Amino acid sequence: DDNNMALETKDVPRLELEAIIGFNGHVISGLKVYPDREHLVYPLGSTVIVKRITDGKQEFLHGHTNNVSCLSVSRSGLYVASGQVNFMAFKAMVIIWDFAQRSVHAQLLLHKAKVEALAFSPNDKYLVSLGGQDDGSIVVWNIETKQAICGSPASAHSTGHCLTLQYSNTNDNVFVSAGSGTLRVWELDVANRKIRPTDCQTGKLKRTVKCITDDDQFIYCGTTSGDIMKINLKTKLLCDCGPVKTKYSLGVNVLRILKSGDLLVGSGCGIFTLCSRNNFKTLKTCKLEKGVTSIALRGEDQQIFVGTEASQMYSITFRDLKAELISTGHSCAVNDVVIPFGTSELFATCSGEDIRLWHIDKPKELLRITVPNMTCNSLDLMADGHSIISAWNDGIIRVFAPESGRLMISINNAHRMGVTAIAGTRDSKRMVSGGGDGQVSNRQHQIGHQLLETMKQHKATVACIKIKSDDKECVTASSGACIIWDLVRFVSLQTVIANTLFRTVCYHPEEYQIITSGTNRKVAYWDVFDGSTIRELEASQSGAINDMHISQDGKHFVTGGDDKLVKVWDYMEGAVTHVGIAHGGIITSVRICSNNRTLISTSADGAILRWRFPHPPSS
Repeated sequence: DDNNMALETKDVPRLELEAIIGFNGHVISGLKVYPDREHLVYPLGSTVIVKRITDGKQEFLHGHTNNVSCLSVSRSGLYVASGQVNFMAFKAMVIIWDFAQRSVHAQLLLHKAKVEALAFSPNDKYLVSLGGQDDGSIVVWNIETKQAICGSPASAHSTGHCLTLQYSNTNDNVFVSAGSGTLRVWELDVANRKIRPTDCQTGKLKRTVKCITDDDQFIYCGTTSGDIMKINLKTKLLCDCGPVKTKYSLGVNVLRILKSGDLLVGSGCGIFTLCSRNNFKTLKTCKLEKGVTSIALRGEDQQIFVGTEASQMYSITFRDLKAELISTGHSCAVNDVVIPFGTSELFATCSGEDIRLWHIDKPKELLRITVPNMTCNSLDLMADGHSIISAWNDGIIRVFAPESGRLMISINNAHRMGVTAIAGTRDSKRMVSGGGDGQVSNRQHQIGHQLLETMKQHKATVACIKIKSDDKECVTASSGACIIWDLVRFVSLQTVIANTLFRTVCYHPEEYQIITSGTNRKVAYWDVFDGSTIRELEASQSGAINDMHISQDGKHFVTGGDDKLVKVWDYMEGAVTHVGIAHGGIITSVRICSNNRTLISTSADGAILRWRFPHPPSS
């Protein structure tokens, strides 16, 4: 897969990435404050993002071929290390980055399928890495020579599964590992190239440890049961466990020890607390959206940055634990993106149970509309700017006001097997929707949302709808066929057929051709009048093309799909001019801004990427 990507992108100019919206809140301790206290470091997709705290300026570390699964920053700040996931039979890479140069210092390949955790020794001599469940090994690396010193199975028992690592704060030769059925203190013997574990004794207390922190006297372990174990580092014996009465709901995900010895605790239910080191009594608390997965300190007793599973970042003041939301993102697949016609300032996305409106220049969320426990499949912004129309999996079309997010109307039972695609006409008077039942419906938008006609010819889910600029025709894509419909007489004018699951279709701006793509990995040009194929391009070497969009001047189009590559094509030449490599997940949608300056792409991991479009309008 990686070789395919290398071949496909060889010698093709790279797209310039301008901004990434979001962060992977599922990576435990994935949000870090860099030692200069001026930058945040965090992963999204296959990219490590370095963001300046004062003005939000982003830089990107590219090198991973799949989603980043763990992150560590060395105490001096010389190095950042990141590990990734990979497919089952493949090795998962660890990259050590030279932070000052923003470049790769070393690529380390030993673990299979996933790198679970990473930790630097206090003096930047060594990096210890932990493989995922299918690998189960711990490896110690020499940072200077970029070589493995030694390795060992992480757990003594085949049933044990290690989840986390923590290096000693003062000793380059001591680190701790913990997980399900395993809690061990390791000593590194460099001369003999060995690591020797000592199991900690917890008596009858059996716990799965998710996170650890230590102050060189005691190890504190946060557990899935919602309590914290305190282990004496010298004797390796359990000396306390609490809180006794009110355990943390959904477990303790992340712990940080302060100089005072008190603990910051992030739980799976979104409760963030400061608790006493003596009896684990809660001193201060605040509630955040979804499980807390990262706690990063900017100076002692000053500012705390917290990341959650909802892909939100908070800045929390130490004094009163008051939380301010500083960054938001989607925590699951983005299903659609739309840039309103004729504007270049806003765009909207839908993902899971919400629709969000964003400012295109600043990665800032302007509005969020949530429909709990439902999935929004598709959306459009009406050209007059008065409404957002949206397609939902419960078969309802919901229309919202774009300023307030107020629900203006719901059209129940719009499609039997969920509404899967939607588009509004240029005059804002009608909307066309498609469903899982293969039906295409044409409705009045303003007057009572009256159903004008239902057109049934597709045998499967309608994946995409595009309306011609004069509002008299539209084209719909489904499995095996794309159909061009007359929206005045409600009849089909033309059907193009191919042995593929069509995912996307576009009119060329001159509207005498359409282009299609889907699971057969080809982009096909078709004649609108007689439905004949004009040409076919091999668009991807691995995986379906899920979306594409043509620039307003018709000279270029962009594709994105399962190969995680954003490709810009010359329409006449049928050749790739630029390629964008930064997505860690399957690309779900792509849009070119109407001024030809910006390109937005989204993916299945919740990422929204903003690229500089390489072919600005000729002035």
